[in-house]
Parts: sequence; structure tokens; C-alpha cells
Amino acid sequence: MPEIEFSVSLTTRKPRGGEIEGKDYHFVSEDEFIRRRDGEELAEWSHHFGASYGTPKAPLDRAISAGRDILLDIEIRGAHQIRTSYPDDSVAVFVLPPSPEELLERLRKRGAEDEAEIQRRLNRAREETAALPQYDYLIVNDDVATSVERFGSIVNAERARVARLPRGFAPWKS
Repeated sequence: MPEIEFSVSLTTRKPRGGEIEGKDYHFVSEDEFIRRRDGEELAEWSHHFGASYGTPKAPLDRAISAGRDILLDIEIRGAHQIRTSYPDDSVAVFVLPPSPEELLERLRKRGAEDEAEIQRRLNRAREETAALPQYDYLIVNDDVATSVERFGSIVNAERARVARLPRGFAPWKS
């Protein structure tokens, strides 16, 4: 869906192999992150797995003002902050692997963490599933192509909602 802009988050963690500055994340120092957070430049932020993550406000506000869709890839605390700050402009989609075993296999294949970190991430994922009722949609990511298709269906359904029509919309103006 090329018409959807991807929000690039800030993080204080080091880049993983193959990650590109400005495409995958904006990699910043902890001091820079705190400056932006305290300067209210972030729409949401959280600290987990030893690093800080946040979404810059400006690109979100620009996309909303222009009527464009913007996709955020964030965890549950950040999603809650977005839902609170942008209640009429946000749709929450929870993406879940088909099973804890599959998540474990995916984390190990990624090769970015040691076994203790993988177990922490698995435990965190189990805890995060409790937030599912706060979301609008669920995608079980068992197959990437099918998951992308499901996501596209959600986007198209949300775009067709009468509540999202521009103020004063009149399909048959006289």
C-alpha cells in the first residue's frame, strides 16, 4: 500500500545489522531522546528492553492534516498514548504471531539477542496479549502475504467509514 506513509520512530538502541538510519529508525542518544521527549516533540514514547523508543509528533500531525494515512509500528504502551492523544484519528491493529513457539523461532532466527533476552521478549509478548481488548482489530501473522491482505482490508474498511468523511460531505450536491 504505497499510499500509506510509514512513521519512523526514534530509538536509543544501537542499529541491528541491515537497519538504515532514517528508514528503520532515527538512532539518537539518550540525551537527545530526553530533550525531544521533554520538549513535547513525541506523540508517544516508552522504555523497554534497555532502550527508549518514541514517535515524532510532526509527521503524524502533517499526515492527519493532509488526510493521509500513516502507519506506526509501536508497542502497547505507545499505542495507548496514541489512542489517548488522537482518539478520532487512530485505529489500533494488534499483530500477533500464531503461537508463542513461532515467536520463539522467529526471535532465534533474527539472531539479534542472546537466549536470556529472547526469553524476556517472549514473556513480554505473553503479557502484552492482555491488552488485546483495547485494540480494534487482530491480525494473526501466520503468513506475510495474507497478513498484508488483511491489513489492506482493515485500511479500506476504515477509509469507508461514514464517521471519517470530511465535514460537510454531500455526495449529491444540488
